[in-house]
Amino acid sequence: MSLWPYVTPGIPDHLFERIPGIPLSKREVRVLLLSILRLKPNSVLWDIGAGTGTIPVEAGLLCPKGQVIAIERDEEVASLIRRNCDRFGVKNVEVIEGSAPACLDNLKDAPDCVCVEGGQPIKEILQAVWQRLQPEGRIVATATNFEGLYAISEGLAELQVRNIEVVQSAVNRLETRGSRQVFAAVDPIFVLSGEKVD
Repeated sequence: MSLWPYVTPGIPDHLFERIPGIPLSKREVRVLLLSILRLKPNSVLWDIGAGTGTIPVEAGLLCPKGQVIAIERDEEVASLIRRNCDRFGVKNVEVIEGSAPACLDNLKDAPDCVCVEGGQPIKEILQAVWQRLQPEGRIVATATNFEGLYAISEGLAELQVRNIEVVQSAVNRLETRGSRQVFAAVDPIFVLSGEKVD
C-alpha cells in the first residue's frame, strides 16, 4: 500500500523524512501554496529553495503528467528531496543542485508555475524566473518576515506582475503537551502570487 494513497494534497508532516534544521512547509501551508500555484495536469513547476521536498512530492503526485524541478543548493538537502520522492513513489521530480539565480539558465524547460520558497538575493531570483516564465504563467513566493515581504512585493512590482495577491496564513493545530491539549501556532507565513500577462 502506498504511503499516501489519496488524491488530495495534505500529506501529514511526519510522513516525510527530515533533517534537523532543514525547512519543511507545514501541511496547512503546503495545501495553501498548492492551491495558489493553480497547477495543471501537465504543468512544469520550478520549486526554488525546495528544502525537505514537500512541495515537489505533493505537486508530483497531483500532476503525474507534469514535470517538477526542485532546486536546492545543498547536496545533503538535495539527497533528502530525492529520498522523499522515493518514499512516495514520485517519478516526475528532477532535483537540481545549485544556487539560484545562477543555475536557472541551465534548465531546459520553461516553467508555467514557479514557487520561490527561499534564496537570496530575492529580487535577482524573481527577475531570472520572470524571464523564463511562460506567458500566463504564475509565480508564488513566500516570506516569513516583513523584510522578505517588502523585498518580494517590491520585486513583483518592478516586474509589473499582474493580479498580485498577498495572503498571510495563521493556522493553529491542537497538540498534546504533557497532560494537556493546547492550540499551537504553525509558523505564520506570507504568500505572494501573480501572473505573467502580456
